[in-house]
Amino acid sequence: MKFLRTTLSLLALSTYAAVAQTDVGVDPLMAEYYDRQEIPLPKGEVMEIGSIALMPEQRVAVSTRRGDIWICDGAYGDDLSQVSWTLYYRGLHEPLGMFWQAGSLFVSDREQFCKLTDKNGDDRADVVETITDDWGLNGNYHEYAFGSTPDKDGNVWVVLCLTGSSKAETQWRGWCMKITPEGDAIPTVSGIRSPGGIGYDAEGHIYYTDNQGLWNGTSCLKPLVPGKFTGNPSGNKFYKDAPHMGERPLRPNDKSRIVTERERIPELVPPAVHLPHSKLGQSPTAIAPDLTGGKFGPFQNQVLVGEQTHSEVQRVYFESVNGVRQGAVWKLLSGFRCGIIPMRLSQDGSLFVGGSNRGWASKGGKPFTFERVRWTGETPFEMKTMEARKEGFHLSFTEPVDKKLAADPANYSMEAWCYIYQAGYGSPEVDQVTPVIESAKVAKDGLSVELTITGLTKGHVHHLDAHGVKSKSGKALWHKDAYYTLNEIPAE
Repeated sequence: MKFLRTTLSLLALSTYAAVAQTDVGVDPLMAEYYDRQEIPLPKGEVMEIGSIALMPEQRVAVSTRRGDIWICDGAYGDDLSQVSWTLYYRGLHEPLGMFWQAGSLFVSDREQFCKLTDKNGDDRADVVETITDDWGLNGNYHEYAFGSTPDKDGNVWVVLCLTGSSKAETQWRGWCMKITPEGDAIPTVSGIRSPGGIGYDAEGHIYYTDNQGLWNGTSCLKPLVPGKFTGNPSGNKFYKDAPHMGERPLRPNDKSRIVTERERIPELVPPAVHLPHSKLGQSPTAIAPDLTGGKFGPFQNQVLVGEQTHSEVQRVYFESVNGVRQGAVWKLLSGFRCGIIPMRLSQDGSLFVGGSNRGWASKGGKPFTFERVRWTGETPFEMKTMEARKEGFHLSFTEPVDKKLAADPANYSMEAWCYIYQAGYGSPEVDQVTPVIESAKVAKDGLSVELTITGLTKGHVHHLDAHGVKSKSGKALWHKDAYYTLNEIPAE
């Protein structure tokens, strides 16, 4: 069903509910640094939240996987028992992307990118306009469409999941469509398998999260680079319908390695960050840059990544080496009451998180949830960044280290591996190597350490365990494990 200038009259609904606070699987130290609270939901409604939009006057819109849009008042307040909800619209097709702009809500769902407008100010959508529906759709449960907020040029990016997460049975499945401000849908990137979310880093580069499966050894964050191929060839049959994209890329060799296939396939862009399966969750979702200027803690300009199965939030630091995006990932937040799908981080430092477990199991014990996280103002002792060097890695910390401990190579360890790039499902960790940390040079201010390492391996995930490092004040690292995807080794 498509919507074009449909006028609706909806009954306004406002309800209140109280939700007991229960911590399920929470890191015991998390409450010291981040305050997680549940936001009460409308009673009797199935609120499997699929997207979140921040509106003027501290209002928050959420869409549900069942096709509703609700507006929440009071989500920023100190007393969350006082929130109220109003039904804005009902009847979309599993929306998984939404933003507010110029008085309207713009929504990406399975079949369309559309605009919903309240013309008379009664908090109900009066007009719904389809901007574009230029992609295929059938009844397969897995044909999701995740949409971004606008980029600096006003374009919206939509990643289209494969049919059944394995085949391209309808047009443009396995592709990213760029939707221009004029409403043109342009096939822009191929190689997508099963997205869980889409978003930007602080510099405006756009990525999507792709899940472990066919041609994906593990879940990962992949850059969306116009004209390029992100790895799964199932949708490449549509190159015949996209002459602006050039020649169809060569098919990857089965049971190869990404670093090897990059030499054969110039269009292939490697994942910027691999998320080792089970070690860092197994179903990544939302991507939210921290643009709060420090209101969400010491990781400003880094990226938060949602995790559905483990009900967690990870933290990613990106950099470019030899023109290729790569970086490190750490655990950050845990204990959410359901599997995370969307996230939005507001300018005041409020992280809004929505969840659903329908179709996928998740930790937390609830079928759906809406939660808010704020920084307490207490800074954790953490590795802040991890940057590649020609002969090792440069680490920075959130506070000065104990120089004696940080200068001892025995207080670090490293292992590295890659994944089989194959048509089959996923991959074990293979081609293991054990890089040796030869020295650790601590900066005078104690805020950084230069690790000299032998055995760095291009294309491998490098797991750094900084188990013996403590702060000058005697604190252990909150998270001692970092995972860096070394697509490129710097020349200098």
